Amino acid sequence: MSEKERESNREEVEEVKQFCTHQSSPLIVSSSVKCTDYVLAVEMYHSIIQYEPEQQPQPLSGIGRIFLQCDPNKPVSLEELKQLGVLHWKLDADIYESDPVLQKIREEWHYTYNDIISIHKDTLPNYEEKLKMFFEEHLHLDDEIRYILDGRAYFDIRDKEDKWIRISMNKGAMITLPAGIYHRFTMDETNYTKAMRLFKGEPVWKAYNRPADDFEVREKYLNSTKSA
Repeated sequence: MSEKERESNREEVEEVKQFCTHQSSPLIVSSSVKCTDYVLAVEMYHSIIQYEPEQQPQPLSGIGRIFLQCDPNKPVSLEELKQLGVLHWKLDADIYESDPVLQKIREEWHYTYNDIISIHKDTLPNYEEKLKMFFEEHLHLDDEIRYILDGRAYFDIRDKEDKWIRISMNKGAMITLPAGIYHRFTMDETNYTKAMRLFKGEPVWKAYNRPADDFEVREKYLNSTKSA
């Protein structure tokens, strides 16, 4: 890797850090330019970590959380997330029940239904099986909207080259994954997340594991990313 490329990487990392400092954003994204089919997580003010998705960790010991070092690391810009159809907000989770900002978002995007799920071995029935299911790469026929009220978790999504991007979701992070995008979900080492699930209309829980390319919503999603 040339010195010019290293300097470019440093500038991109600094740009992401500056955004986080000014926006107090709990959501940071990054991917690797060298590690094919590997995903990188960058947590705000913490070290860079990576994991190998092909390995199969044991339940409760870290589904999706086998980490390895991969260099160099290249941040994904917020604009690239937007081009993938991913929306995100930073909200005050302590006032979610009466937050006017959340209410405005719900009205604007027609998120009419919500419930709250606590993901922990003591609160979620069939915890181990559910984590395995969440970590299977899949898509939905509707948008997936999640708002982290407590704890921390990760969403992995595919970019335009079918490589993984890992999105770190801390308390206050709200995200919308568009219908038709391949993704998966996993926890961090605390094994605890409390989240609000939102839907446009009645909730639809059905997930379609990859391969699911024959669905019209998948074709529609791919076409939308080509024009972005």
